[in-house]
Amino acid sequence: MRTRRPGRAKERRAEASLEDRIRAGLRRGDLDEVRDRLLARSLPEQVALLERLAPADRAVVYRLLPRGRAFEVFTRLDAPLQRELLEALQEEEVRGVVDDLDPDDRVRLLDELPATVARRLLAGLTPQEQDATGLVMGYPTGSVGRLMSPELVVLDAAATAAQARDTVRSRLETAETVYMLPVVTAGRLTGVVGLRRLLAADDDVPVAALAREPVAVDARVPAEEAARLCAREKLVALPVVDGDRRPVGVFTFDDALDVLEAAEDEDVARSGGAEPLGRPYLSTPVRAVYRARIVWLLVLGVGATLTVRVLEAFEATLEQMVVLSVFIPLLIGTGGNTGNQAATTVTRALALGDVRVRDGARVALRELRTGALLGASLGTAGLVGVGLLYGWDVGVVIGLTLLVVCSLAATVGGLMPVLARALRVDPAVFSNPFITTFVDASGLVVYFLVAAAVLGL
Repeated sequence: MRTRRPGRAKERRAEASLEDRIRAGLRRGDLDEVRDRLLARSLPEQVALLERLAPADRAVVYRLLPRGRAFEVFTRLDAPLQRELLEALQEEEVRGVVDDLDPDDRVRLLDELPATVARRLLAGLTPQEQDATGLVMGYPTGSVGRLMSPELVVLDAAATAAQARDTVRSRLETAETVYMLPVVTAGRLTGVVGLRRLLAADDDVPVAALAREPVAVDARVPAEEAARLCAREKLVALPVVDGDRRPVGVFTFDDALDVLEAAEDEDVARSGGAEPLGRPYLSTPVRAVYRARIVWLLVLGVGATLTVRVLEAFEATLEQMVVLSVFIPLLIGTGGNTGNQAATTVTRALALGDVRVRDGARVALRELRTGALLGASLGTAGLVGVGLLYGWDVGVVIGLTLLVVCSLAATVGGLMPVLARALRVDPAVFSNPFITTFVDASGLVVYFLVAAAVLGL
């Protein structure tokens, strides 16, 4: 039984109450009241409020925030909401926001804007900011280089601890992070040193003696792969290097968390037969929700015609023993659930690196054995239950069908994500909807073939 966190319902009511009062204040034109209520809330509450407001109201409320807090709120919004907000602000306000963003955050925003607007905003940046932004934008979309911050502190291996500390102090205002510091020899990454270790070292100790073996990633590596490496190694930040092992940026743990969260949202959406929204649900236009779902429904609708064709092919068998039709939902539902369980487990294992493409045969064997055990258990229950109510001959049909269907569904469900990875396709796309469609059709074929053999139809 799931335990509710005490006070959570009260928090939700409070959020709803704030939203209603803000909207009421906007309708009355009482901006002083709206500002007072807004500033009395924490940063996460202010972000959540803006996410739920309509675009026009969001722009009005955003303007009521002090400059420093407004910037903090802006950086926490999803990129589509940032774009909508910028479209509603005056050009001077837009330039102020874009100038203050870090290069990686600025690139994410510019990717959302029309090309003409993006070019105009880039032209208004200082040459230094243009160079930093251009460096990030030069890497492929979806790569870690596109999400890294080029504002990093690099230490020379030959420097002393005292010199290195002076270098860090001089860059405190501009560096993305100083808790993990890349160490270079002749410009190439040879190690990393933590800030704690650097502060504790004697002044004359060389940085090379403090450094440890680096865990780094090439700038062209997919961002999700880099994020999982960061999580697996429990790193505060991950150095990003070019093809010559020269540090070009740093990928921090908060960006890694954002990437993993987005990947999980994408997998969940696609496993349910939809495209990810990429923004909070209540702020997503109905047309966008429609577009996210309609394509997959059409694809799955076409796939479902396989089930209809199977039923047509075995129509004579059903006419001879109508009771068989009663158990069709049970059998295809059980097969679909079994396949989805296997697919979800293997997709997760692929994402974590526990399973690789070369492990396909092992995955198939494990899922076949697991499916057979599940089928034997469910088949035994079906044999006894159905046999007592409808006769033992029908019970044998149901029991054997469940055994075969569960074994088949688990094996196919486990192999589909591995096959998708081998084809360089998102495993979630090959997951639940397609597996359900396949298992429905194949399960019915198995069912009618078993019935024909056992009942002599």
